[in-house]
Amino acid sequence: MISTARKAELLREFQLKEGDTGSCEVQTALLTERINGLTGHFQTHESDHASRRGLLILVGKRRALLDYLKREDEARYQALVQRLGIRR
Repeated sequence: MISTARKAELLREFQLKEGDTGSCEVQTALLTERINGLTGHFQTHESDHASRRGLLILVGKRRALLDYLKREDEARYQALVQRLGIRR
C-alpha cells in the first residue's frame, strides 16, 4: 500500500502537466512503487501465494503500459525506464 504522501510525491515527479494522473509515466511509476513494496513483503512472507498472484498481475499491467509507450514514443519509454531503474 502506498501512503498518500508518497503517491502525491510520485505524481509531482512523473506528471507531464499539472493535474496529470493518467499518463503512462504516472501509472507506471505508481505500479512500480506497489511492485517494489510487494517484493519486500515476500522477503518475510515466502508462502503468501495470494499476494504473489497480485504481484504478477501488477507486473503484467506495467508491462502492457510500457509496451504501449514503447510503441507510441520510444524516447519517452527509454527515459521512463531509466528514471524508474527498471531492468529492461
